[in-house]
Amino acid sequence: MTEPARTAVLLTVAYDGSPFAGFVVQPEQRTIAGELLGALQALDPTIRHIRGASRTDSGVHARGQRVAFDPDLQMPMRGWVLATSRHLPKEISIRRAARVPSGFNPRHDNLGKHYRYLLLRDLARDPFLEGRAWRIEGMRDPDILARASAEAALAVGTHDFTAFRTAADLRENTVRTLHSVTVTEDPGDPRLLRVDVKGTAFMHNMIRILVGTIVEVAKGRLEPGAITRAIESGKRDDAGLTAPPDGLCLEHIALRDEGEEAWPPSV
Repeated sequence: MTEPARTAVLLTVAYDGSPFAGFVVQPEQRTIAGELLGALQALDPTIRHIRGASRTDSGVHARGQRVAFDPDLQMPMRGWVLATSRHLPKEISIRRAARVPSGFNPRHDNLGKHYRYLLLRDLARDPFLEGRAWRIEGMRDPDILARASAEAALAVGTHDFTAFRTAADLRENTVRTLHSVTVTEDPGDPRLLRVDVKGTAFMHNMIRILVGTIVEVAKGRLEPGAITRAIESGKRDDAGLTAPPDGLCLEHIALRDEGEEAWPPSV
């Protein structure tokens, strides 16, 4: 009898990144991938690795991280969502599971990533947004929002973003393409500004440095055009500060193959 073809499973995962040292497994550190792998191995010990689409940093959140793995255990997609969730901490949730070809890697199948950074314009702390937004004073003036939007637009396109990475990022290819970078007021809460960044790939802390630069230009601490000057010089000192991780969330990753037999059918 012919054995059924092996397939992989693609998960959509949401998490609060606050208590974790980032996504990637690290020795002696609590990470998103480490928790996910442990939960999956509780169901199927043959699972040795998981393949994530984005290596979110320490403290960064996600609504739409994509993770694939190759199990020996055959189980309906509903089972991978519900059974695995019983072994996960409350900060991590599996939102969807789908069947994809064996060896499928969401990192290589990526069509585009959407990150959102939240800025809270409030003089006092808001406990319901603590750890979810970077609280900054000011920036309520419409002129400030206009300056932030104009500065953000300078990052759009294909550029060498050497100035927008940490010294720990040693990748030789520093050219990235950003499809859009916008700054808008949250329609449900005028205290919040949303910095939405869409592109195919990013470097370590790239979005947080972009956000820090936009904020410093908007508040008058850097002259307008700082993003362009930093791109042209390639010098980290020409860009702004690195925004804290709290306000950053991976919203969505579009893939060429979204899988079959998905459960739930939509999230």
